[in-house]
Amino acid sequence: MNSFPVIRFMEEKDLDGIMRVEHDAFQMPWTRYAFFNELTNNQFAHYLVAEWGHEIIGYCGVWIVIDEAHITNVAVHSNYRGQRIGKVLLMNALDMAYVYGAKSMSLEVRVSNVAAQSLYKKLGFQAGGIRKNYYTDNREDALVMWVNINDYKNR
Repeated sequence: MNSFPVIRFMEEKDLDGIMRVEHDAFQMPWTRYAFFNELTNNQFAHYLVAEWGHEIIGYCGVWIVIDEAHITNVAVHSNYRGQRIGKVLLMNALDMAYVYGAKSMSLEVRVSNVAAQSLYKKLGFQAGGIRKNYYTDNREDALVMWVNINDYKNR
């Protein structure tokens, strides 16, 4: 087994593993159909997985529209957190978006999720605004963060 997970594009065969990560990571997980639809019907969607051995342990979704990229979701199974897997997924997402011609990337993060915000800041993301009552489970606000991909690549 590799000492670090392989990062690759998500495939339909990964959906069982994706759902294990999704249900572990989120109180209001996406449905299997939502991921299937992203993979098969959304021309803007690009999903990466972190695979260790034959197990999916994390993923990151990105929409790329013209020259803007948006992180739709990122998750790492709780058994594998703290091992830089989320950071590597995001770095690969930034590199992928750059290759596809994106100039900027944005995301939303819960205002209470200080750990995720710290990771995003390490990758050059900056706070850009607040989306009030963004999360439907508890009406928590989202902090919108963005990064200029050229600035990230030139660091």
